[in-house]
Formats: sequence, structure tokens, C-alpha cells
Amino acid sequence: MADAPAKLKRVLHMKIRAVGDPGQVLALMKGGSQFYRALGGARFRYLQNVDDPAQFLVEVEYEADAGIELNRQKVASDPMVRTFLQGWKQMLAGQADMDVYEDVTG
Repeated sequence: MADAPAKLKRVLHMKIRAVGDPGQVLALMKGGSQFYRALGGARFRYLQNVDDPAQFLVEVEYEADAGIELNRQKVASDPMVRTFLQGWKQMLAGQADMDVYEDVTG
């Protein structure tokens, strides 16, 4: 029996500025939860800036296979991922930043 692939814990932060109605952008983000779960997302937080309601921060904690994590470009070229991201780009008109972090709290 083969060993299970090593899993790496990661946290994805997406900083998003709504171009139109912030409520519509929030609904889009929440609709993406199933997509994140399909990719291994375990925990989600949707944060809205109290001083600037058009600004959101999405936090997704997930586990990735070490092999996939080493080649995120390959994952980004997956047709399902590309279609999902294209929808986001159109809705946000390029007003989004994404970063992946490792929790080093200890």
C-alpha cells in the first residue's frame, strides 16, 4: 500500500475591492465556497472593511499535496480553475490581490 502524499497547510488571502454593489461581490465570494472545498479548502472567512465596505478580505485555509503546491502554475492552468478565475476577473475588473501563506505560529 502506497503512502498518502504529504499535505502542506496553507492560507490563501484574497484582498478584493468591489467595483459595483458590495452585496453582489459578497454573494459571488460565498458562491465560490464549493469550489474552494473541492480544492481542499477547510475553513473560510469573509471579512468586510468597516470603514470601506467595498473592500473585502477572503481567508481560505486548505491542505495541498506537496507535489501540487510545488507547481501552482500547473494547477492554475486547469480548465475548471481558469473558468472560475475568469468569472472573478470579470466581476472585479482586476481589483483583486491573492497571496498564499504558511502558518508559522508554531
